[in-house]
Amino acid sequence: MAKVETKRRYDDACGTAHGLELIGERWALLVLRELMLGARRFSDLRADLPGISANVLTQRLSELEERGLVRRRKLPPPASVQVYEATEWGLEAEPIVQSLGRWAARSPAHDPTLPISATSMMLSLKTMIDRKKAKNFEARIGFRIGNESFVGRLRKGRFKVARAEPEDVDFGFKCTGAQLAAVIYGGAPLESAGFEGDSNLARKFVSFYTLPQKAEISANPYC
Repeated sequence: MAKVETKRRYDDACGTAHGLELIGERWALLVLRELMLGARRFSDLRADLPGISANVLTQRLSELEERGLVRRRKLPPPASVQVYEATEWGLEAEPIVQSLGRWAARSPAHDPTLPISATSMMLSLKTMIDRKKAKNFEARIGFRIGNESFVGRLRKGRFKVARAEPEDVDFGFKCTGAQLAAVIYGGAPLESAGFEGDSNLARKFVSFYTLPQKAEISANPYC
């Protein structure tokens, strides 16, 4: 049975407190985020989490594995490499990642121009779509972000995405995560993100996305 280290316990029966014991350590939730769309090699995780050291990444993966959220396996030949993947229970944390991202995007301090990983960008597309506006829209969209490839399908207001080669798509992008974010949220032209395909469909797709209004933070009148 997975254990939680005593030094990280809050001694609080609330599920939120235990949730923080599971994924509240620095980098833990971001490591789990990077596994939401499939298995990754250690080097892939390092590349998409540039601020983390190899030692800390090793520690977080070990902790998440011990807690039942991540597992290791070896790919069959010819790859024959070790990868990490989220367990079924670990994948249930995706709505937490999405809700936290949507909530934090309202922070006046949030900077959407910072680098963003391919997985994080795909999760953002799943999270931030206006389902009402997109309810009558359908398209298959290809994404090549760095060395990673995805196919997304938007249907009935829901955006689903999987790692796959972008084939038989209506339009696609070949770019970095930041370049795609600039198109989706910043009004940059489609061509700046290596766009190919039906431009009318693509512009309609982009229109379904806006960042939430920033929260108003007022000074404490009692200070």
